[in-house]
Amino acid sequence: MATPITDHSVLNNGVKMPWLGLGVWKAKDGNETLAVRSAIEAGYRSIDTAAIYGNEAGVGEGIRQAGIDRDQLFITTKVWNADQGYESTLKAFDESMKKLGIDTLDLYLIHWPVKGKYVDTWRALEKLYRDGYVRSIGVSNFHSHHLEDLRQHSEIIPVVNQVEYHPLLTQKELHAYCKEHHIQLEAWSPLMQGNLDHPLLVELGQKYGKSPAQIVLRWDLENQVVTIPKSITPERIRQNADVFDFTLCAEDVEKITALNDNKRFGPDPDHFDF
Repeated sequence: MATPITDHSVLNNGVKMPWLGLGVWKAKDGNETLAVRSAIEAGYRSIDTAAIYGNEAGVGEGIRQAGIDRDQLFITTKVWNADQGYESTLKAFDESMKKLGIDTLDLYLIHWPVKGKYVDTWRALEKLYRDGYVRSIGVSNFHSHHLEDLRQHSEIIPVVNQVEYHPLLTQKELHAYCKEHHIQLEAWSPLMQGNLDHPLLVELGQKYGKSPAQIVLRWDLENQVVTIPKSITPERIRQNADVFDFTLCAEDVEKITALNDNKRFGPDPDHFDF
């Protein structure tokens, strides 16, 4: 059954997170403000940014320009690698909140699993959560072994794991681990950085009267994966949201899943040096 854009996942702490959100990676110089405003006008209620993107202030301005009640929005940002550690994470959080211009954050993520630091970083996120500054805490780019390590050294289970996820990188084992431990999987780079010319995606687009991008985003939803396609173009932002009036049949979902080639467009979380 097709779902409305207002539909949401219920995270393991009971907080509701929209299935569709706007990603703003690389959006700067006012583009992020226009993108956020356009997304909210198109019905989006979830906006995903990060300290390293350098656009938190612009995102906050877009939120204010949209003129919608803050409690209707779900705002995510992330602590960058250089700021990881207990005290430095708390300081980085304060900076992000000042730039965003909000009092409470909906989701705060550890951006990458920096070896020797992410456990202490998580302790800081737990404090922010307990103190009421953050409604939910989670991670990004964590493999199963990172999650298991965190689980053994913490008191709160992450609500979300945001990872690279698309038809060429389905991460089945990680997805299964997250399901087992009630961690919501979230897709960054769901549209494969524009590499959407695969014949199957084109064929299915013609079958359903949708674009290849819309087919992929619907596939995310069919797999119960939160998705945050990035765009700064108002028309493309609207098109990316036009995925709630159809469903893919089970056979077509499996065909898309079978495209998996373990292909990454971004770094492997076990091998990054930033």
